[in-house]
Amino acid sequence: MTERRDFLKSLAGAGIGAAVHTGGMAQSSVKRRNIKLGFDNFSIRAFGWKAPQLLDYAASQKVDTVLFSDLGVYDQLTDSYLREVKAKADHLGIEIQVGTGSICPTSNAYNQKVLGPADDHLALTIKVAKALGSRVARCYLGRADDRKSAGGIEARMADTAKVCQAVRSRAIDSGVKIAIENHAGDMQAWELVTLIEMAGKDFVGATLDSGNATWTLEDPLQNLEVLGPYAVTTGLRDSMIWETPDGASVAWTAIGDGLTDWNAYFDRFAKLCPGVPVQLEIISGAIRPYPYMKSDFWSPYPKAKAWEFAKFIQLAKRGRVIAPPSFMAGPTGAERVAAEQQFQRTELEKSLRYCREVLGLGVKS
Repeated sequence: MTERRDFLKSLAGAGIGAAVHTGGMAQSSVKRRNIKLGFDNFSIRAFGWKAPQLLDYAASQKVDTVLFSDLGVYDQLTDSYLREVKAKADHLGIEIQVGTGSICPTSNAYNQKVLGPADDHLALTIKVAKALGSRVARCYLGRADDRKSAGGIEARMADTAKVCQAVRSRAIDSGVKIAIENHAGDMQAWELVTLIEMAGKDFVGATLDSGNATWTLEDPLQNLEVLGPYAVTTGLRDSMIWETPDGASVAWTAIGDGLTDWNAYFDRFAKLCPGVPVQLEIISGAIRPYPYMKSDFWSPYPKAKAWEFAKFIQLAKRGRVIAPPSFMAGPTGAERVAAEQQFQRTELEKSLRYCREVLGLGVKS
């Protein structure tokens, strides 16, 4: 551990860094990319909208796709209801992608009392995906605390792989690929690749999440290099990172408000992820500390790679402190809900505009 601390101190003394990337808003011309653009309904979760309302909103934003990342957006899961949802999406010219939450039965993120056996829940998600014409069933293992569970993240990866294998034939017969996300600090990119290979890459792929990369001490561009070849869908947002006395803090932001060089990102994305849509999952506001200068921080990361972590430190050296939105410190109740709704909608729509006007994303646009 002493060697790791010496390594961190040496980087801190080296002054690695550059000016904050501003996203190129002053570009006189925009490189058009033939990449579908949409959003994850979690971006505007405060509204509590169901699938039909979400589709109307998606149409108003002229997006190509929408990811319904939880089964709670459907009033029912009957065949007739799902046909109605699909017909509405087809009429509006919007591609639906289907998702759910955790599928790891030994993660604290999975509620077996509510959802039943994990393989049955994943099978249900695949059924819904097939009914709505989705080629993916987005899901995830769990969250950062799973790294501290008995057996560590590797044990949870093995449990998740078994769940996937239990529904292999259903997924293949349905033409649906299980799309596991690097989620909420659970797995680094190389760990998710290990899980996909363990389960079977013929029917399991990745949901590529740039924001969650920073929650596992990764540079989003490095995360893309590792996960890109396995990606079948996405959940993208920007991140601001800055140094603190104990390490660094991470805040998720709208696209263009953070440190990611998105033009470089999508140049590589186009090559590594052909045909994969860009789904924005904007979750601005929360700030998470990473006290990596403390020795006990590293026990859940026994196989972390120093050279990859160095890229994260470089980002932190380029960043600046940002404050959480003012409503988060305000009173609860109807005013708080209204402020949160407005904030989420503003952050998403700002990100969609940036993707179109600066990055040249979107087919309809």
